[in-house]
Amino acid sequence: MEEPLSISKVVSNGRNTAWIVVVLLLIHAALLAYSATRHSPTFDEPGHLVAGLSHWDFGRFELYRVNPPLVRMVAALPVIAAGYEEDWSGYHERPGARPVFGMGADFIKANGKRSLWLLTIARWSCIPFSLIGGLFCFCWSRELWGHNLAGLISLSAWCFEPNILAHGELITPDCAATSFGLGACYFFWRWLKQPSWSRAGIAGLLFGVAQLSKMTWIILFGLWPLLWLIWFCFCNSMSQDGQVSRGSVKTQLLQLASILLFGLYLLNLGYGFDGTFTPLKDYTFVSSALTGLEESGEEGNRFQGTVLESVPIPLPKQYLLGFDVQKHDFEDYRQLSYLRGEWKDGGWWYYYLYAFAVKTPHGFQLLLVLSGVLLWYARDDMNWLSLLALLVPGLVVFVLVSAQLEFNHHFRYVLPSFGFLFVFAGVNRFWWGSTGSLHTEQEADQIHEAGTAINPGRTVVIRLSKLSVVLAVLATVASTLRVFPHQLSYFNEVAGGPASGHNHLLESNVDWGQDLLFVEEWMDENQVDPREVQIVTYGYIGRHVPYLLDGDWADSENDACWRIYSWQVLQHDENRERLIRNGVPVAYTHWAVRDPECHAPGAKADEP
Repeated sequence: MEEPLSISKVVSNGRNTAWIVVVLLLIHAALLAYSATRHSPTFDEPGHLVAGLSHWDFGRFELYRVNPPLVRMVAALPVIAAGYEEDWSGYHERPGARPVFGMGADFIKANGKRSLWLLTIARWSCIPFSLIGGLFCFCWSRELWGHNLAGLISLSAWCFEPNILAHGELITPDCAATSFGLGACYFFWRWLKQPSWSRAGIAGLLFGVAQLSKMTWIILFGLWPLLWLIWFCFCNSMSQDGQVSRGSVKTQLLQLASILLFGLYLLNLGYGFDGTFTPLKDYTFVSSALTGLEESGEEGNRFQGTVLESVPIPLPKQYLLGFDVQKHDFEDYRQLSYLRGEWKDGGWWYYYLYAFAVKTPHGFQLLLVLSGVLLWYARDDMNWLSLLALLVPGLVVFVLVSAQLEFNHHFRYVLPSFGFLFVFAGVNRFWWGSTGSLHTEQEADQIHEAGTAINPGRTVVIRLSKLSVVLAVLATVASTLRVFPHQLSYFNEVAGGPASGHNHLLESNVDWGQDLLFVEEWMDENQVDPREVQIVTYGYIGRHVPYLLDGDWADSENDACWRIYSWQVLQHDENRERLIRNGVPVAYTHWAVRDPECHAPGAKADEP
């Protein structure tokens, strides 16, 4: 029996679907735009902004070389238009140098509280990166699973997933890399299905843009030829007599090479061909992998004096040096990692799996489980080559990042794998049956029947499955909006929510410096005088306080009646048990503790 109102039928109408897509993207943009106004600069953002400004002002790319320049150059454009105070005095250059964090703090100092407005407009300029990712998500899911409903499921997951919202509002490259990596792989899949020069050109364009977003996607230089080889060997590129067409092989190889070369060209173009084709001998490296030295951090070049020393490298010089610095960090990172109350010199192989379990909504997790169940029971009818092209890039990213065990700090490192999971979740549209582009009418009916044949009560099962999909999407939305705009410190309900996040993870997973404005609001609401407050935070965040927040602040620990601790610092403190007992929460990232022996006027505050 048909439902009185079929979701599948409603969204089969192209106009209805278009309106839903527009509404979802507008809501997504509004959430990002509002969040951008509510958060203070995160640890990395001032450095990214200063680096972007330097690229435009000087045409140089040394600053923040560990990431390609696309996102920060876009972020810098409205700041240049609005005008800003310069301070380049902190710049210095040597192999492995990273002066950009100190220069970011100098930028905050030079521009004062106006830095908040400059950062806000910089963030707004990067919102289109996330909107583009949502469109890629919708298009791939709709085309892969053959129905508008699939695209809407995937797009809904993208628009309300808290980690996408958290990094989509920032000028860091993680969300843009997620978007353009997904888009590049989508158009590469379209080329695999139907090779042509026009499709190869579009795939090459997105490939180049993905390379300019984050160094993560360097893996595609090796992964795409491998996927093509698998696809070519097992797909219908064989003639009827079982022989591979030589013309087909030659044409596809030329197109594949063109995709990779076009992407490489765009990567160099993004750097203005700065140092492209520099001979290998002219580099000075600091990672053991490229110096050949036992001690990471020592300067050297393992290729000098070898037959490779005169080889010109077809990459921007700062790109390769950035790769070297990043590799050095993974070889010798002198900060402890934290997981579930344990501090460790090194990492855990399961860190990102655990982070996924506690930092993604249960609704999204349920969507993935339902997707897996559906694929298992319809496994004989699925186009596994398309699934391979969809899932392998994200899986490779996740595995390679997890294999870096020198330190574990940031769940955002695996964010580029999320887009593929959103598209994968679109397979749940098959609980509503009907045909898809992957299958013939008969195959689609078999898939639908497989979904209902899990147990004898097929009608009950399929209705429960449909209800589960709807509830999973709604649960994802509700879980995210429940903590909005604190999505950077999001933790799901089983993990205890954001208030318990510090018990699981730290760093950018909880407090990345984003909540200083909420600290100021708490002080205003509780009539706490800034002259009696010391904000105990980490890194360069503490240097931002007197320039971003109003009032004169306590000059030293002895002058402070209130100490407002970042959880990043508090979890290090040997007296944290006592401090937690005597304190109150501020947002989800700080803990305020009043000295009971302090009697300075204006220091009293009621527990919120």
